[in-house]
Amino acid sequence: MNRKRRTWLLNQTLTAMLFFVLSIYIFFTTIQSWASSKPTKPIRPNILLPPISPNASSSSSSSMRVKVYLYDDLPTKFTYGVVEHFWTAHGFADVAKSTLQKLKYPSHQHSLEWHLLLDLTRPENERTGSPVDRVMDPNEADLFYVPFFSSLSWVVSRTHFANGSGQVKKYSDSETQEELVTWLEAQEYWKRNKGRDHVLVCQNPNALNRVMDRIKNAVLLVSDLGRVRPDHSSLVKDVVVPDSHRISAYNGDVGVEDRKTLLFFMGNRFHKGVGEVSEFLFQVLENEEDVIMKHGAPSQINQSFASQGMHSSKFCLDPAGSMSASCRLFDAIVSMCVPVIVSDIIELPFENVIDYRKIAIFLDPTSAVKQGFLVTMLKNVTTERILEYQRELKLVKRYFEYKDPNGTVNEVWRQVSQKLPLIKLMISCDRRLATTHVSEPDCSACLCSNQSGIVTT
Repeated sequence: MNRKRRTWLLNQTLTAMLFFVLSIYIFFTTIQSWASSKPTKPIRPNILLPPISPNASSSSSSSMRVKVYLYDDLPTKFTYGVVEHFWTAHGFADVAKSTLQKLKYPSHQHSLEWHLLLDLTRPENERTGSPVDRVMDPNEADLFYVPFFSSLSWVVSRTHFANGSGQVKKYSDSETQEELVTWLEAQEYWKRNKGRDHVLVCQNPNALNRVMDRIKNAVLLVSDLGRVRPDHSSLVKDVVVPDSHRISAYNGDVGVEDRKTLLFFMGNRFHKGVGEVSEFLFQVLENEEDVIMKHGAPSQINQSFASQGMHSSKFCLDPAGSMSASCRLFDAIVSMCVPVIVSDIIELPFENVIDYRKIAIFLDPTSAVKQGFLVTMLKNVTTERILEYQRELKLVKRYFEYKDPNGTVNEVWRQVSQKLPLIKLMISCDRRLATTHVSEPDCSACLCSNQSGIVTT
């Protein structure tokens, strides 16, 4: 048997082993979670895994929780230093000169990196119900969290600002990325397992793009897999996370009495390279009765208008844009405005917990842009069906609230924790294969692109 044939058979065997182990783990995790919850009422069909109460006792054995080590010795230039550069670039020198403890992280849609660091550095008695324990000894850790503000670093790099001499100075995200990975590759625990047990946030699709070849073994927290190369990231090893919603959440109850508008959209009409869908939808919808289509970039005034529009509409349009799932989708969810997602291929956060068919309508772009099709379809959705969507939205919207004690942050950690069996398997494979000089297995090819497969009717 030649060398290529042996390598091919080995890769096929590893793929089969991977899916077998994951299937067994998911099966027993689901059974144990269901048994421990002991519900007095039937489990709702849209929740595939029962939610963990924010008041649940941490005595659920912290030894059972995944242990995370925070690289708190990471140089501040990769964390608070990035925040300081941001405020300096925007002309707030007084904020930039504040002490590190007083530096305010700027509000933007890719803020998971800030919330995870905030979570790990708060007192343990405030982390009740968390799926992970922070440990101070790296030898006890299952996973290692690298708190680099990668998304904010990219944002800062897009902004010019003046230095003391009045000359234009530019922050270099590329240089910062290179310096970060150089620092990481010098760490004992990164070298030990080739970074497989490390977690990095690259929520902005451009974050860490320069060094992706060197960090691709790590668990990556991403907003959009469609913008990352398949050999760098996949649903198998990484976690799709939600953007922070930009408008205020709707705190009312289910109902359509105060939702007079049929369909609402506010956002950019044109998107570079992928703007055709949005533009065609504008053309067929902007003159329709009971439909609001408004072009506008994010701003405080526009956010107020969007909040009012989403809170008073039955359906909210979410066409494919520069990202497969934009913060507009999460705005709609927390507004209890039924999302109408127009996209062929999309990855959504927490799909092993949330059945999105219960909270959203999916349409392929070809059907959606036909004159009169979308409005006619939505007008035929009964009031009772809209109320069903809203009830489900009310149940799951906590997953998209970063400030909820049992919201986005806890669910992200839960999703990361579920990767641990796979991580251990890949580490074991690496150690065994190292002596045979066989190329390291690449799990990213194990899963096809997540096509929605929706047939429009």
